[in-house]
Amino acid sequence: MGVRGFGATPAEAFEGAAEAVFALLVEKPDAVRLRVEERLEVEAANLEELLVAYLNELISLSDTRRLVFGRFQVEISGGSSSPFRLTGRAQGEPFDPERHEFTVVPKGATYTALSVARDGDKWVAQCVVDV
Repeated sequence: MGVRGFGATPAEAFEGAAEAVFALLVEKPDAVRLRVEERLEVEAANLEELLVAYLNELISLSDTRRLVFGRFQVEISGGSSSPFRLTGRAQGEPFDPERHEFTVVPKGATYTALSVARDGDKWVAQCVVDV
């Protein structure tokens, strides 16, 4: 399944892509309660690889801790002569099949259709996620 996030900055576009991933997992991501917060850090040589690393870290956290996330905050630094570094937070709650209508399970972000680029006045971050 393709996921895409939009924003005024790359960080906002990454947040949107994360929201798209978790919209695959639960039918109503806006109903996710913000009871648990996970912090994460990933590094990569470029923004495209950073997006894949970020989404895969979120998918891994969700799977291993049985969490569903509904809010994401991202900061991106580095670039040019140093690796890009993403620090972020994901907020959500334990997955509850009685509250969260299960759709599909994201297995991992891929390099298929991978792009992080400016499109006019906005940034677009996208890739295909295996389900």
